[in-house]
Amino acid sequence: MASPSRRLQTKPVITCLKSVLLTYTFVFWVSGIVLLAVGIWGRVSLAVYFSLLDEKATNVPFVLVGAGTVVVLLGTFGCFATCRGSTWMLKLYAMLLSLIFLIVLVAAIVGFVFRHEVSLGGRCAAEAGGDGSTAEASLLQIKTNFESNLNLALKDYNVTADRHSEAVDTIQRTLHCCGVQNYSDWERTEYFSQRGIPRSCCKNQNDCSEEDLKDPNKAKLKVFVDGCFFLVTSTMESKMSVVAGISFGIACFQLIGIILSCCLSRYITNNQYEMV
Repeated sequence: MASPSRRLQTKPVITCLKSVLLTYTFVFWVSGIVLLAVGIWGRVSLAVYFSLLDEKATNVPFVLVGAGTVVVLLGTFGCFATCRGSTWMLKLYAMLLSLIFLIVLVAAIVGFVFRHEVSLGGRCAAEAGGDGSTAEASLLQIKTNFESNLNLALKDYNVTADRHSEAVDTIQRTLHCCGVQNYSDWERTEYFSQRGIPRSCCKNQNDCSEEDLKDPNKAKLKVFVDGCFFLVTSTMESKMSVVAGISFGIACFQLIGIILSCCLSRYITNNQYEMV
């Protein structure tokens, strides 16, 4: 049995660790809300771009929403474990934090890699003679699929009146672009032969007649001439950086919780042995 003075020294440490861990757990819980918000923001702000990607890519925001939900639930559990002072619950909390830490860290790394490779993937693959890594191949495939789907959306524009046509209009209005590589891509579409270049390409809606849009020479002065493909990939790169940065910050922040949980569990265990 340890001396009373030793126990008196241990209890303030436990109280201090509990207070710090409770504060951390609350902030961690808030970070879960942030992840939820980022996932919802990504789903809303990138919905137009995701609609022209494959189905796997559209699941990214839902993954963030799911991760945010798990973090919120885990934060609630951590608060309960800290208040109870249960060693096994604290150890379980630390283990779950470690698991989430690894998942979020991988997600952040993938986000940074995507941001870098989405613009350089094609060039790297070409320089490597087609022997690039699986990650590079996958990222290049995403870029290729997007370009292919964007070309297909132009070809079927206003024929099926589906979400792809709406996505093309939204992208062209928002990013001030026209076509895939440039505005002349529209000249090879069925829509151009009927009505010319879409009005969503116009610089000024009040100074953009159908007659102008049917004449490529006149249209060049009335519409945005830059293509949308490069602008879209650049926009996705910048927004992916935000998502990856937040994910990396949360991953590093979880290390604090892991250390605090392990330390508190150890001090509680030692205190129980000292009382025997």
